[in-house]
Amino acid sequence: MQWENLTATAFAEAVRETGVCVIAMGVLEKHSEHLPLGTDFLNAHKIACLAAEKEPAVVFPPFYFGQIYEARCFPGAVTLRPTLLLDVIQGVFDEIGRNGFEKIIVFNGHGGNIHLLQFLNQCALWEEKPYQVYLPLGLTPERQAQWRAIVETDYHGHACECETSISLANHPELVHMECVPAEPALPLNRLAHLPATHTGIWWYANHPDHYAGDARVATREKGLALRQLQIDNLAEYIAAVKTDQVVPALSREFFARSRQL
Repeated sequence: MQWENLTATAFAEAVRETGVCVIAMGVLEKHSEHLPLGTDFLNAHKIACLAAEKEPAVVFPPFYFGQIYEARCFPGAVTLRPTLLLDVIQGVFDEIGRNGFEKIIVFNGHGGNIHLLQFLNQCALWEEKPYQVYLPLGLTPERQAQWRAIVETDYHGHACECETSISLANHPELVHMECVPAEPALPLNRLAHLPATHTGIWWYANHPDHYAGDARVATREKGLALRQLQIDNLAEYIAAVKTDQVVPALSREFFARSRQL
């Protein structure tokens, strides 16, 4: 069920019946020369909607604010000041909770969001909320093996075989295969002179054209298979979250102990 498509009465019924809201997190950024700026949120939202058809849940409207500062040098990127970004996402979570959902699943469609979302989840221990936030961290090992059996290329990351194939499955009219670069984009390793290091410029150091992988072998058939793995995985996750009583109980226990200090 898509939040924006429901009437107010139907929405209230969906909250009571499912108790779970899924918000797909993406961004607006360059995806080489052949994929649209909205690739991450377009794909994630589509997969969330299909998973929610399999295991009923309410899917939040398309959301495209996230951590994408590494793309600010390319046309079309939209970024928010870091503190504002945190406030916006937390505010959205609070509104989802105010509307009656006690469980929120964040389905992340952009690799650059992962540390941000994990930090936000840790921030949940700062102030007690009437809801819990769950962040799935990938496919099951079995589905990972199936994924590897479908793809042909070894290196993936951005606008690659996987992402392009899934885009061909979800919105082929937005994919321009004739614009796929003639050569794969492998890491340039321009920080190799340093010991193991993280800096904000690490992605740009490896991929200055915002392309990582080889989309030349992408196909819609692969995309349908890869997408189904994600749909099945997320549907299972929604079902598990629905029945979970441990996280809410531990949260109540944690904050009760905090108040006793």
